[in-house]
Amino acid sequence: MNSTCQFALSNMATRWGICSAGKISHDFTVALKTLPPEDHQVVAVAARKLEDAQKFAKKHSIPQAYGSYEELARDPNIDVVYVGVIHPYHLSTCLLFMNAKKNVLCEKPLAMNTKEVKEILACAKRNDVFLMEAVWTRFFPASVEIRRLLAQGEVGEVKMVRSEFGVPIMHVPRAVEKELGGGAMLDIGIYCLQFISMVYNGEKPECIQATGFCLETGVDDTMVVTLKFSKNRMAVFTCSLGVQLPNDAIIAGTKGTIQIPAHMWCPTALVVNGKETQYPVPEPYLPLNFINSTGMRYEAEEVRQCLLKGLKESAVMSHADSLLLAEVEDEVRRQVGVVYSQDCQ
Repeated sequence: MNSTCQFALSNMATRWGICSAGKISHDFTVALKTLPPEDHQVVAVAARKLEDAQKFAKKHSIPQAYGSYEELARDPNIDVVYVGVIHPYHLSTCLLFMNAKKNVLCEKPLAMNTKEVKEILACAKRNDVFLMEAVWTRFFPASVEIRRLLAQGEVGEVKMVRSEFGVPIMHVPRAVEKELGGGAMLDIGIYCLQFISMVYNGEKPECIQATGFCLETGVDDTMVVTLKFSKNRMAVFTCSLGVQLPNDAIIAGTKGTIQIPAHMWCPTALVVNGKETQYPVPEPYLPLNFINSTGMRYEAEEVRQCLLKGLKESAVMSHADSLLLAEVEDEVRRQVGVVYSQDCQ
């Protein structure tokens, strides 16, 4: 791409299509509005029912509403689609948009298992489109600072990482119903796992030991996972749908520690060797469904920067990162005995 064309692109807003009119899509759209309108614009929203899309469009001042995902896929005025459907539908929805040559930012987990993740990644490659799993945590200023501190050896050689995420959400159907992709690992444990994976630079653990128990619905309620890495480095994480945990994380090295106070999945503070620094997120213009959701602005800006550079994946949350998460999730679920219908196909 010549420099003139690149300049023209950088002067245009990234045009977003929102797929699904649910709670997470609401928060993502609110987060986008904290960014300059000359950089990010929401041009369309799609839901399975037209009235839901129209209601969402009205609330967020979006010009176009569609009553099907297929119509959104056909819209020529969209640069990238944010996929906010629940994860059992990630595979079919991502394939729909990527086969229509649309770039995609898909909510976590990218898919139900490794097999589905591989299918999504292959489709992105085949269609030569950008794809990223929306692991928003990695793009928070606090997370950027963690990576900088680790790269500079601020706490010496990291020997232990601990992370936890526990919230009492047994009353939420999508958290506990198997056909909705419920279970602690895929819903919230992924945040703990991605954090460990980030600290250890995407290295595959040498040993995975998981213990936990399942609900009557067949999904995991609570689990504790121990990971052993090369050079005698360890990690442990706990996730639970049944109880409130401190929801913090710690990185312990030979020369000090980095603490991430609650909420570790959307961090707004770091304590480095006892010294605390705040990294606040912007205020929302509408009430949010989830805490610190305006922090989704950082992953959205990453998508824009990747598109401007003509990249097909982000170095911060790469396709290899998504594949590693899925492989570890599969093994953890196998050990605890969680089997989804998608595992049997």
